[in-house]
Amino acid sequence: MKLVFLSNYFNHHQQPLSEALCRQPGISYCFIATMPLPPQREKLGYHMENLPEYVCPVWRSREDQSRGMELLTAADVVIAGSAPEELVRFCIRQNKLLLRYSERPLKKGLELWRYPDRFLRWRWKNPSRKPIYMLCASGFAAKDYRKFGLFRGKTFQWGYFPETKRYPSIDTLILKKDPSVILWCGRFLEWKHPDDAIAVARKLRDGGCQFHMHFIGSGPMEAAMKRLIREYRLGDCVTLLGAMPPDQVRTHMEKAGIYLFTSDRQEGWGAVLNESMNSGCAVVAGNAIGSVPYLLEDGTNGLIYASGNVEMLCEKVQYLLENPEVQGRLGRAAYETIVSVWNA
Repeated sequence: MKLVFLSNYFNHHQQPLSEALCRQPGISYCFIATMPLPPQREKLGYHMENLPEYVCPVWRSREDQSRGMELLTAADVVIAGSAPEELVRFCIRQNKLLLRYSERPLKKGLELWRYPDRFLRWRWKNPSRKPIYMLCASGFAAKDYRKFGLFRGKTFQWGYFPETKRYPSIDTLILKKDPSVILWCGRFLEWKHPDDAIAVARKLRDGGCQFHMHFIGSGPMEAAMKRLIREYRLGDCVTLLGAMPPDQVRTHMEKAGIYLFTSDRQEGWGAVLNESMNSGCAVVAGNAIGSVPYLLEDGTNGLIYASGNVEMLCEKVQYLLENPEVQGRLGRAAYETIVSVWNA
């Protein structure tokens, strides 16, 4: 079977799944990348020095573009993510088995004024009589699409599958962690709410908790975050570490006892949840994040709070700081979820 993964750009998050598919017997696999890695992703350390052989970068040359069309024409099955719609329509006209994958489409809510246009456009793109299915890269995607009468009975759980590390001993990893270290990682954007984490740091400090909060990343809110740190006099317990490559991020996750994931519903998936759980962190995550319904069970392998509720977030973090043994229990269970269930 010839399987083509059609998407915008190739990065380290897609590599483990691609390599797992390459190893499957009877499958000839390739990844068609339609654009280069965006500069903002490169600043976050998403570097790919050399593209694997199974990647066809159609943006690079006319030869690659021709090769990409040959691969797409010969494909039996196509997984389609964020890609030019004309290429997806080509697959539909060829009556190929098409597996679209998508995060939740209604990241800003239903927006009734946009509903009629979306209804007509999305249904035109997905003819009901064609073999088109939806791989849901969000716990909320199927419900969102059902509001438009799409993919009923044709949805599957999907997501992102970054590198899964298997440590010689998860107990040893947990013992080496500092239970007073809290980590936050991502782009400094309003909808990721790093300021909520800073508000938590202020409340914890005022409550006499002993901790240190590390932020990894960069973005438009960086100046505002630095101003809040100065205003709240948090310099002794909050540190901005800047952006860094993925391997260095994982090193910090392996050392941290607690990981905060504060995004709202605009976080379609959030691969940092996979990575922090795989690193044995006790995660506290908002319930509107796309990956949370698939990966976390509150009180079993992490803690879930109502997104935007800083008081609730602070209570859960303080509980973990005061109960390091719970950190260890949740971190072990989180690790087992990734290595046993949710990986490439």
